[in-house]
Amino acid sequence: MVTRRAAGVLRPTALSTAAAEPGISPVPFSVRDALADPYWRRAMEEEYKALLANQTWDLVPPPPGGNVVTGKWIWIHKRRADGTLDRYKARWVLRGFTQRPGVDYDETFSPVVKPATVRTVLSLALSRSWPVHQLDVKNAFLHGTLTETIYCSQPAGFVDPTRPDMVCRLNKSLYGLKQAPRAWYSRFATFLVTLGFIEAKSDTSLFVYRHGDEMAYLLLYVDDIVLTASSQPLLQRIITSLQQEFAMKDLGVLHHFLGVTVEPRPSGLLPHQRQYTLDILERARMADCDPCSTPVDTQAKLSEDAGPPIADPTAYRSLAGALQYLTFTRPDITYAVQQRLLRYHWGTVDYGLLLHRSSSAELVVYTDADWAGCPDTCRSTSGYAVFLGGNLLSWSSKRQPVVSRSSAEAEYRAIANGVAEASWLRQLLAELHSPLAKSTLVYCDNVSAVYLSTNPVQHQRTKHVEINLHFVRDRVAIGDVRVLHVPTTSQSADIFTKGLPSAVFSEFRSSLNITRG
Repeated sequence: MVTRRAAGVLRPTALSTAAAEPGISPVPFSVRDALADPYWRRAMEEEYKALLANQTWDLVPPPPGGNVVTGKWIWIHKRRADGTLDRYKARWVLRGFTQRPGVDYDETFSPVVKPATVRTVLSLALSRSWPVHQLDVKNAFLHGTLTETIYCSQPAGFVDPTRPDMVCRLNKSLYGLKQAPRAWYSRFATFLVTLGFIEAKSDTSLFVYRHGDEMAYLLLYVDDIVLTASSQPLLQRIITSLQQEFAMKDLGVLHHFLGVTVEPRPSGLLPHQRQYTLDILERARMADCDPCSTPVDTQAKLSEDAGPPIADPTAYRSLAGALQYLTFTRPDITYAVQQRLLRYHWGTVDYGLLLHRSSSAELVVYTDADWAGCPDTCRSTSGYAVFLGGNLLSWSSKRQPVVSRSSAEAEYRAIANGVAEASWLRQLLAELHSPLAKSTLVYCDNVSAVYLSTNPVQHQRTKHVEINLHFVRDRVAIGDVRVLHVPTTSQSADIFTKGLPSAVFSEFRSSLNITRG
């Protein structure tokens, strides 16, 4: 299974305490506590009834010598986009770690939609004035069909009093099973094909429908769905068909997806994570810190051995993961360090990534590198930003895996990364029936690297990067890409490679369409 963390898109954890929210029942510590609370008991009863109605299992005697997977109740407060309580949610979840490989499961991989795909689809929908809705599947994993025979214990607190020694033989998938995401995805994807959708090769969590002049795009992230179509009647027909097959709720116009709030603007949409940012600052106890104008200091770079060891590595890793998710709408923090970054967020908590309507269909890439910037390894940092019609679709800030022997070599590796991303986006757009008629323009501020991309120069200083050279030159030769020089003062990707002075940083931040909400 591909987790949210592995995909680079993490769903935020809502913060909830009884002290902070009077009148709201806190999350219970045990089944006994939950059953004693009327709100949590009702939530557990609803979950149990849904499992029975779905015919999730049959009660049978324990299998001789067989494995019985155990389970536990999980309780959470479901939140609205503004952070207020929506409902109490209880879920019976199996302990997947008690499954035996080769017996209880085989394949577990399940795809999740890429963030760049989400932004690409929203950009196209905006440019065409298509309606965009979000859908939520109730108990999605319960719809999956299992190919293995799996036994599990009866839900705690709901054991059948007439058959207490029986166990559940699963007919349907259940939360916590290692193969549950895969089973749900396979079931849902198979049904979409019957409606006329085609699974995109460039992102298998994207499904494309086309019949004559009618088109629709569907994005799937586990049980969260974004659907857009060329007309409101087509959108409604698809939603009706889905609701006839699955317990699904139409949440209306897109406003909250994967923890990201999407607000309409006169010129388009503004995805932002204001509430999530405030939660991070509260967790880090920095909600009252002094703000700063940039996320990264321009002074000496950090070394692995500099400073004292981190007092709480677990908390540090947790914060790092939370900040990584925040880059979904804040590319300006992709190259940053945590403590100063939190101060920067306190001063820019209302900012988001603006997606606007555009008639342009031109794909433009900016690539840059900070040569030998790491003080410990002398490795360089690559960065790129990819725009479609002025909308930022994809970006990256990543340390190069090997040491570059010159600034030109470091810049060329960055070009290769940017060209690879552009090639994937060109394929994605083609599958969305929006092929690009023009070459993708790739801008680099290093003259030597630009020269290498179009001229078959071979000598001692470049022969070890021939794979990158041949890849870029091949894309240039077939007309997909043109590599051009741009002045450093106009190099938007510079923000992904190093700390910048406040004035320069603000200018490049604006060029990425990061704006106040």
